[in-house]
Amino acid sequence: MPSFRRDDVEIAFLDEGEGEPIVLVHGFGSNKEVNWVATRWVATLTRVRRRVIAPDMRGHGASTKLYDPAAYHTSIMADDVRALLDHLGLGWADILGYSMGARVAAFLALADPERVRSAILGGLGIRLVESAGLPENVAEALEARSAADVADPKARIYREFAEETGSDFAALAACIRGSRQSLTRAEAARIGVPVLVAVGTKDEIAGSPHELAALIPGAQAADIPRRDHMRAVGDRVFKQAVLRFLGERP
Repeated sequence: MPSFRRDDVEIAFLDEGEGEPIVLVHGFGSNKEVNWVATRWVATLTRVRRRVIAPDMRGHGASTKLYDPAAYHTSIMADDVRALLDHLGLGWADILGYSMGARVAAFLALADPERVRSAILGGLGIRLVESAGLPENVAEALEARSAADVADPKARIYREFAEETGSDFAALAACIRGSRQSLTRAEAARIGVPVLVAVGTKDEIAGSPHELAALIPGAQAADIPRRDHMRAVGDRVFKQAVLRFLGERP
């Protein structure tokens, strides 16, 4: 598995296919295999002749685990994606992020639009500006002795998901506490790259894609019918919307 080092952090990534590059940034508690390989995103995009690059974000998958919340600021994770582009000698790429990964993609698109040809924000709608991410009780659920000790059903879902993916609970708890940043409405309005916002119609975490798209000049919104936050990522309608959007890029 290829990797590169940014300071004291080793970032593992996959790099498959040939063609115009697209970077896939996974959601919280996930990794490149769970978020993008198992859902057949990599297969879908390489089939349409795209070069697919997908990192394990810091604290996740095969990348370095860190336990200081300050190491997980969203801007730092956006810099990890930029550093990956530098490592591969790429001047730009389309960026597809899901949930936490969408927040990272939005921060990168705002900070460095020359490196982001377009941004696809999956599983994150208006709560990009109205919420700072997952609540503290999810971090507490990760620190509980077992999933059975977690009373809140939504927090328990994340604990159980972390168990399924074999994640480092302490690193994920630090990630939640350190990555609680949002954009202001004025900052969202300054995003100058083409944007697609796609959210499941049963997603109770992301917020409205239409409200967020209305803030970003020229942005498009897409509903993923009958899907909640966890199930929308691999949905066929989501993939079709992304392929259409990417096909519109010159």
